[in-house]
Amino acid sequence: MNDFFNGIADLFVDVLFAPFDALRALELESWFSANIMSWIFMSIGFVAFTYWMLQLKKYNDSGEENKSVSAHSYL
Repeated sequence: MNDFFNGIADLFVDVLFAPFDALRALELESWFSANIMSWIFMSIGFVAFTYWMLQLKKYNDSGEENKSVSAHSYL
């Protein structure tokens, strides 16, 4: 079992995290290129947020929701 877990550790350290080690080497040259993964995740989050807000606006403009005072029992 020890060899199995060492194999998993080697896979992650030597293969899967190798691109992140290359990005760490870029840190001395350019801050923006060293943080490219953060920029990618922030742009994905911004696109998802914009899409969600546009869907909420479309739903709100369609007038499907009952907004009367007695529409919900907890009001």
